[in-house]
Amino acid sequence: MSAEKTVQSALTELNAAITNLENAIDMRIERQRETGEIDNEVKRVHIDRARLAQELDQAEFRANRLEEVNREVSRRLVTAMETIRAVLDR
Repeated sequence: MSAEKTVQSALTELNAAITNLENAIDMRIERQRETGEIDNEVKRVHIDRARLAQELDQAEFRANRLEEVNREVSRRLVTAMETIRAVLDR
């Protein structure tokens, strides 16, 4: 094999290796970008979860408060009805 063919062969192999390296770099960059997108989505999900948990806590607090008010109104109605019956029975 002549020196020219050996050099040409080496250059061809080098070119193929560079192309493979560029492809590997492109794939790595794409994976990192996708991983970054996944990380961002996970962060958004955690933020949404925290917001929803806070809203749920507030809703439970309001529900409990409404239940307490409902019991108090019911108690007062019973007292008022008993007072009215007592007045009517006289």
